[in-house]
Amino acid sequence: MINIKEEIANSIAKTVNLDEKELANYIEIPPNSDLGDYAFPCFKLAKELKKAPPMIANEIKEKIVIDENILEKVEIQGGYLNFYVNKQMLAKEVLTELDNKKEKFGSVNIGEGKNVVIDYSSPNIAKPFHIGHLRSTVIGGALYKIYKFLGYNSVGINYLGDWGIQFGKVMTGLELWKDEYDLSNNTIDAVLKIYVRFSKEEKEKPEMTDMARQAFKKLEDGDKQALETWKWLREISLANYEKTYKLLNAKFDSYNGEAYYNDKMDKVVEELEQKGLLKDSQGAKIVDLEEFDMPPCIIITSAGTTIYATRDLTSLEDRINKYDFEKALYVVGNEQQLHFKQVFKVLELMGYEKYAKRCEHIPFGLVVDKDGEKIGSRKGNSVLLEDILNEAIEKVKNIINEKNPDLPDKDEVARKVGVGAIIFNDLSNSRIKDEIFDWDMLLNFQGETGPYIQYIYVRTNSVLTKAGYTPSIKDVDFSKVTEKEAFDIIKLLYSFSDVAIQAAAKNEPSVISRYLIDLSQAFSNYYNQYHILTDDKAIQDARLYLTYAVGIVLKTGAELLGMEMPDRM
Repeated sequence: MINIKEEIANSIAKTVNLDEKELANYIEIPPNSDLGDYAFPCFKLAKELKKAPPMIANEIKEKIVIDENILEKVEIQGGYLNFYVNKQMLAKEVLTELDNKKEKFGSVNIGEGKNVVIDYSSPNIAKPFHIGHLRSTVIGGALYKIYKFLGYNSVGINYLGDWGIQFGKVMTGLELWKDEYDLSNNTIDAVLKIYVRFSKEEKEKPEMTDMARQAFKKLEDGDKQALETWKWLREISLANYEKTYKLLNAKFDSYNGEAYYNDKMDKVVEELEQKGLLKDSQGAKIVDLEEFDMPPCIIITSAGTTIYATRDLTSLEDRINKYDFEKALYVVGNEQQLHFKQVFKVLELMGYEKYAKRCEHIPFGLVVDKDGEKIGSRKGNSVLLEDILNEAIEKVKNIINEKNPDLPDKDEVARKVGVGAIIFNDLSNSRIKDEIFDWDMLLNFQGETGPYIQYIYVRTNSVLTKAGYTPSIKDVDFSKVTEKEAFDIIKLLYSFSDVAIQAAAKNEPSVISRYLIDLSQAFSNYYNQYHILTDDKAIQDARLYLTYAVGIVLKTGAELLGMEMPDRM
């Protein structure tokens, strides 16, 4: 499609003899379409041209030559140049491009040949997969899909917490209470109950913690039976997690967790030693980061054991060698900011400066209830992620039974709407903010929610089905979709690719969430203002194709977030 910003920048550049790429970066989209479709703020040039912005605007307007097939007119508002796009031209550009690319509309290949490694979800094996893992899983899953849409090779890594004292706790609990739990069916539930019980009882009986340490020591020492139990716990945990991942449309290419790096850390510690980075400190081995205003990065504890930083450095070296990544993203909670700053700085000091600059921590806020309290805290709210997802599905099913009991495929629709509501609620605001979990809000079919977007998508389907319409671009008279409300939609469709690029640049899926709300509202406004089905075939064909285009982009955008669209609701 034609790049309108480049066209405008090129026209301005010819009048002021400045770099058109720099000028293109200054171009804005006005908050009100009465002020044009694009605006150039002339105060950006005031210092360089040593003139007042209104004077610059007047001089450019007098000299500028525009292609009227692309731009209808240019007007001045204060120190701004406002550009009005040829509506029929843009409608033709956008809808023809959509006809050519269909579900790939908006996708580009800016990442071709580049690997983006995304470390996300990463639950601790043999522990409950609770709602605290929702944000990492959903944000990481969306970034995986967004980068793929832009041509990158996305590599999803589930860096499992599959090594540690929790295995000692479960193993000890299995030994103590094996006759009290049924481990033959639905085994993971029994394992979780054992873990929770052990964690409670060890608070009153500290000797149980010592028993757990001894059990884990046997595992570390390679005890055959302990290793077999560990493998079994890992397998049943993963099998249970996969049910949740399937619901959330989360995809992983590697499940290499902490255990995978057990025999690889010595080499990294040796490398740190050889490069003169390790120092002894109170029995521990550290990398001193004082000159970078950071506390020391502990590599070996005073007890002689490795630590998270050791494993993260080892996994980073492994990912450099395997993927030669363009970016390495760590979708981990906000509280780990210092940890990742330290790890990335140590990687740089080791001589991997190029790759250290490509590493980025993607922090996010907590999941809180409508009173602002962390979910799963002293109020005792539900914490298991699978329970939350199933409850959402059940609540939607109840709404369907109340409002549309004869709906075919009720279970499938309830799954798509219920899970979609959870996903969209998580991704609807900036990831750094806490996510407010409120059933009434997230299942609202009228507000800025997942169900609202799905409802608008279903409405586009309903209109097309009622008309018995088969999309055909050759039947579209582009002059019939130039009303303000229709053109608002056209401009949003035109911007879809830029929105996806911006979401990746900021590692912020909410950019797409906001876009989907804007597009849904624009279509709703159009639908309420105009009859899609009319006696005038030329008008109807154009409006139906625009409706079809909206449906395509709503579905594509929702899928980038991990949502599925129902055909009916």
